[in-house]
Formats: sequence, structure tokens, C-alpha cells
Amino acid sequence: MPFSFVDNDMSSEAPISSDSLTMLNDQRVETWEELQRELFRDSWDEKLNRYRSPYVYRGLWNKGYNLKTSLMRIGGNYQKLEPHLLRNFRKYARGNTQAGDSIWNWLAVAQHHGLPTRLLDWTYSPYVALHFATADLNNFHTDGVIWCVNYVKSTEHLPEKLQKAIRDEGSNVFTAEVLEPVASSLSSLGEFQEKPFVMFLEPPSLDERIVHQYALFSMMSTPDATLCDWLTQHPELYYRLIIPAKLKWEIRDKLDQANITERVLFPGLSGISAWLRRHYTTT
Repeated sequence: MPFSFVDNDMSSEAPISSDSLTMLNDQRVETWEELQRELFRDSWDEKLNRYRSPYVYRGLWNKGYNLKTSLMRIGGNYQKLEPHLLRNFRKYARGNTQAGDSIWNWLAVAQHHGLPTRLLDWTYSPYVALHFATADLNNFHTDGVIWCVNYVKSTEHLPEKLQKAIRDEGSNVFTAEVLEPVASSLSSLGEFQEKPFVMFLEPPSLDERIVHQYALFSMMSTPDATLCDWLTQHPELYYRLIIPAKLKWEIRDKLDQANITERVLFPGLSGISAWLRRHYTTT
């Protein structure tokens, strides 16, 4: 996830209701071949003369899952709880991490270790997203989904000061080092403009999970803004691939053959055990 995307927070979200969420740009794929074509849609970059996809991906085993953050899911007056959660996390975790002083690194560390935050986990790898949509054999009776968001074009909707910061860096995503000079706190993001906006943040390489999962985070400018709502207002920036339940076994077996498994994505004994448990389970 739940630990965050890197610990499968993707599978811990609550669906709107069973299979009820539909979006404007939903496309149902029926075969492995069609899935490959759609995952790599628009990946040819004429400027680079290379295949470089502008999309990031989020895989969920239930197509009805929304994009609520773990902070939202704690309920109550969660907006006011956000600074208290992070402040206390920093206070008690200081001896256990090398996050430094940047609030953005601390936020990434907190998300990585399961603290409720406004961050959502994404990956540059469509196959890592497919893994999270098909990792749990107990949920193969339900249609899954891959969210695909154009993080490159999303920067066009950033406030000018933030656009300039990543333009000067020659990047399409933020790091703590790029963001800190222009926004030193969570509250400062909401001061840039009245309308909510989304930004993508690369975490530091905290451990092998983040590296192997090719992970990054999305972050809304205010804690109560939802990415689902924002994408509804910007339909040109996303599409969703609906994965039929009947296709999950084929996807799972082909991912395993391609070495996209818990053994690789979650280095350590727990990852090995999860992979072997699933690998030797009979249908």
C-alpha cells in the first residue's frame, strides 16, 4: 500500500460500492495482446525519437476502487489531523530514519511505512501495476483496473511558480530538493491557487522496494481534494483499463514468467514466501 504502494496500499482502498465506480475514459480489455497495446498507448516521443511513455500507473484488484487517500480513509476531521500525524511521526521516528529535514522526504517515509497521508502510490512500470491488480488469488472473481495518468501533461495545470521549478530542473516530477525551495510545508501548497491541483513526487530511495517497484507518489494541493474528481475535470489526462476477472490468471502467469513477482518487488523473506505461496496454489 497496508504499507503504501510499496506495501500494497493499492489493495486496501474501499470501493465506492461493489464494481460501481465508472469513469468517462474506461476501456475494457479482453485479451493479453490488447492489454499490451493499451498499456503502452502514446508512448512514442517524437522529440526524443524514442519510446517514452508519459503515463504513470496504479493497479487495483477491484475496478470499483476509488482514489481516496489513506488520510481520507481514517474519517472524521482528517484535514486537521494531517499535521498532527506527521509531526508526531517525525518526533518518534527520528532515530530510525535518515530522512533529513525536508518535510517532503518525511512525508514519503511516512507513506512508505503506513502512516495515513495525502499521498497515493503510483509506478512508472505498467507491469508493476498489473502485479498489484493480480497478486491476490482470493480476488480473481472481480474485475480489476489499471489507472493510467499522463503525469507529463499534468504539469501544465500547476501554478506557474511550481511549473518553473520543475522546468528549470528539466523534469516532469518533483523531488524534495526541487520542491523545498518553493514550498516548504504542506499548507503552502494550498496557497498557490484556489483550484486544487495534482503534482507527482519521486521519493528518495528509502529501500529496495521503492527502487524495484519504480515508485512515485501523487499529491493533491489540499488534503480534502480527490484525484478522482480532479481527473473528471481533466479527462484528457487519464484512462482506465478494466481487466476482466477471466483474464487475471493469464496475466498473473505471464507476469510470473517475466519475473514480476513478490520475490523481486518485495526483497526479503516475506516477499519470497508470498511469491511461493501463490506460485504453488492450484486453481
